[in-house]
Amino acid sequence: MSAAKLLLVEDDPALAELLEFRFANEGYDVRTTSDGDEALLLAEEDVPDLIILDWMIEGTSGIEVCRRLRRDKKTSHVPIIMLTARENEDDRIRGLETGADDYQTKPFSPRELLARVAAVMRRIRPALAGESIEVGDIHLDPVAHKVGRRGRALQLGPTEYRLLKFFMESPGRVFSRGQLLDGVWGTGSDIELRTVDVHIRRLRKAIEVDGAKDPIRTVRSAGYAMEAV
Repeated sequence: MSAAKLLLVEDDPALAELLEFRFANEGYDVRTTSDGDEALLLAEEDVPDLIILDWMIEGTSGIEVCRRLRRDKKTSHVPIIMLTARENEDDRIRGLETGADDYQTKPFSPRELLARVAAVMRRIRPALAGESIEVGDIHLDPVAHKVGRRGRALQLGPTEYRLLKFFMESPGRVFSRGQLLDGVWGTGSDIELRTVDVHIRRLRKAIEVDGAKDPIRTVRSAGYAMEAV
C-alpha cells in the first residue's frame, strides 16, 4: 500500500520541521507549507489523505482554509486535524462546526498527534484502498458495489449507496445537510437541502433489519452522523 499523503500547514518553522521529521519517519508522504493560500493550491493539485491545519497561519486563516476545503468536492472528504493555541470552548466548537474532524491545542506532544493521525488513518484507509468498509454490523464492498447487514444483502439506490459510503468513511462524524449535499451530490448542485432528509429516510429504510438499531443518528440543529451499533 502506498504511503499516506499528509499536508501539514503550520507557520512555526521549528514545530513544522519537527512534525515533518516525525511523520516522515513514520512513513508518511509529507508536504509542508506555512501559508493558507498555498495550502489550498497544494490540496487542489494533489489531494492529501489527511490535513494537519494550524488556525493562525499566513495568508488565508486556517479556519477559512478548512471552510473552503469542505466546500470543494475534491477535498470535502479529507480528514482535517486543526492545531491551535486557542483553548476557549467556543473556539473549539467553531473549528469543529467549520468542518475539522479533530482539534489539538498547543502545546502538545508530537507523540499524541501521531496517535491521533494514526487513528484517523486506520479508519479511512480501507476506503482509500478500495477495500471493504465495516461500521458496526454493516459491510460495504466498494469494488463489488454491494452492501450487507447481518448476513443479509441490502438493496440500495445509487444515491443511498453514495450517502451510506460517505457516512461509513467517517463514522461518528456529524455532517450538516450542506456538507452531505456537497459530498454526495457535489458542489454547485441545485438540489435543495430538504432533499437530503428524503434520502436519509430512504437510506434508513434500505438498511433496516429486524432486531437491529438505526445507525443513522439525527443531531438536532446540526445534521446527521453514522454510529457503529
